[in-house]
Amino acid sequence: MKYIDDYRDAARAHEMLAALHRLTTRPWRLMEICGGQTHAIVKFGIDELLPREISLVHGPGCPVCVTPLEMIDRALAIAAHSGVIFCSFGDMLRVPGSTSDLFRVRAQGADVRIVYSPLDALQVARDNPDREVVFFAIGFETTAPANAMAVHVAKTEGLRNFSVLVSQVLVPPALETILSAPTHQIQGVLAAGHVCMVMGMGEYEPLAAKYRVPIVVTGFEPLDILQGIYMCVNQLETGRAQVENQYARTVQQDGNRRAIDLIDEIFSVIPRKWRGIDEIPQSGLGLCAKYADFDAECRFDVCVGPVEEASECISGQVLQGLRKPNECPAFGTSCHPGHPLGATMVSSEGACAAYHRYRPQREYS
Repeated sequence: MKYIDDYRDAARAHEMLAALHRLTTRPWRLMEICGGQTHAIVKFGIDELLPREISLVHGPGCPVCVTPLEMIDRALAIAAHSGVIFCSFGDMLRVPGSTSDLFRVRAQGADVRIVYSPLDALQVARDNPDREVVFFAIGFETTAPANAMAVHVAKTEGLRNFSVLVSQVLVPPALETILSAPTHQIQGVLAAGHVCMVMGMGEYEPLAAKYRVPIVVTGFEPLDILQGIYMCVNQLETGRAQVENQYARTVQQDGNRRAIDLIDEIFSVIPRKWRGIDEIPQSGLGLCAKYADFDAECRFDVCVGPVEEASECISGQVLQGLRKPNECPAFGTSCHPGHPLGATMVSSEGACAAYHRYRPQREYS
């Protein structure tokens, strides 16, 4: 086990940067997929230390940010039901729906509780057998095993008052949507290490080959990111497009087989709408028929129509790497953490939140 300081060593960072400057001979545009990587890049100023030829843009790597408005509205409607205890991770409470958010619904009297694991929500259900307990199951492949385990345990224990509102999404289909767009300018990708820790790297190999884009599975500390960038640029400079593993201390080629088997038992692959991007085929997970009784959407039969994003919000373009947060006219003025127009401003992994925290351009009133 290495201490965190080992991956924030300034001397080693300068050595990597010097090597990158020697390696880079032409402009390259890279996308980091994970919001955790985005925050590290902005916090430590990594993008400002790179050779000027290397440009970093941010991808759809924040599960809170890509949860669609309609799903937020379903959560609000279910949470407002009498007799419901609605459990969620804390970073979902301030994410705006079409008219409100979970924080305001709680202030109006709904029983909305912050939990740190879906297993915490299971315990709430055990402790409150006369109440309906709903867990907001969002996330990428990283959270899917724990969410699947909660449903499995609920069925095993016969917890009939527990259900999940599922908004699980899958990274490779979203990445393919971005790479297949005629407007994309992405030449290399830093893939999210924690997703590959669960699922392995095999799903990225067809994408690297099809779109001739190197994909480097990368960690989240400054030295991880610098090494991932170096590996990606090295491929580009030498004309290669392969999947490589910078995060080898955690990620194995085939991922976590037991976690994958559990996901496959509980979930089925389905289309999912992504906030700011639209529906992507085969990009989500939903409860399979065997566990459909635990689906909160079916249990509460909430009808929510299509909803439009705020017209001045460019978060969809930010999530696709087309624009950066500080290029938005609303950034820091009509859009800020106290009054977010989109989820990217309030999520702990949102790109707009990272820019506002570490690089505020101007004061807001």
